[in-house]
Amino acid sequence: MEGRLLGLGPFELIVFVLPALLARIIPWVLFVILCILAIRWFIRQERPRKDPESVAVRRSLAEVLRSHRERCKMTQEFVAEKIGVSRQAVSKWESGASEPSTTNLVKVARLYGVDPAELLREVEA
Repeated sequence: MEGRLLGLGPFELIVFVLPALLARIIPWVLFVILCILAIRWFIRQERPRKDPESVAVRRSLAEVLRSHRERCKMTQEFVAEKIGVSRQAVSKWESGASEPSTTNLVKVARLYGVDPAELLREVEA
């Protein structure tokens, strides 16, 4: 009787017990694998998006830039020409579609006669 488990020989174990065990285990293994893949997919989908706070900051920066330009009685074309960008770039800055680079922001602040730090302090956080 040595070498026999549950009264079954090695051949019976391989033929009868192993497939029954695998039939019960494989669905669970596949379920765990699918859960892991779903979690990985979900995590990858969570890319940084435009959260309301950053959109509000951009909008506020746009409003500050527009108000200073209007206070100085300058057109978008004039500002663009003076700092060396396109009029569309200035329009995008003032609409909040994009933000000026640090260099361009400094140029704009100087053109408006404002300290760049003071210009940024006006932006609502």
